[in-house]
Amino acid sequence: MLHEHHPLKGREIAMREAGPLAIRAAADCARFSLRLDPAHLAEASKSFGLALPGRIGDVAVSGGRLAVCLGPDEWYLTAPLAEQEAVEHAFAGLYATAVHSLVDVGHREVGIVVEGAAALPALRSAIAFDIEAMPVGTGCRTIFDKAQIVLLREAQDSFRIEVWRSFADHVWGILQAAGREIALGV
Repeated sequence: MLHEHHPLKGREIAMREAGPLAIRAAADCARFSLRLDPAHLAEASKSFGLALPGRIGDVAVSGGRLAVCLGPDEWYLTAPLAEQEAVEHAFAGLYATAVHSLVDVGHREVGIVVEGAAALPALRSAIAFDIEAMPVGTGCRTIFDKAQIVLLREAQDSFRIEVWRSFADHVWGILQAAGREIALGV
């Protein structure tokens, strides 16, 4: 019998009570990679139940569903776990009118939430681009140290990292080290 192991189960990093940094595993959800000709964006939006953003970096959120445009023909989608089959079924119906690829990536990815006044310095420890310039409500694919991630800026001081399970411990360890340095004022 195969047992699933969540690499971040039960982990949380909190620097002092009500401190400047909190890092925790994000709630599990259904995750999909969608590749689609943008000419069929309206049809795909109807299938997903959310207007998919058309501009790279834009994020749309509604009813527990999230879509981030990662490229001219690529979206990263999340939905509540209970809605996974409904999303798959809706997109299966779309095949008749729009060629696309919807891939369930929930088995390979996990989420990490990074929050607090020290979220930016913690992320800067391993991300090379100017995170401060990233507007709230946007997302992108980038590199965290050597691991590919999808980074979402949910609020001014709140980010979510979507990372492959095999790199989750690595990303978590770097965030933990950054948190210790922040707590020490280094």
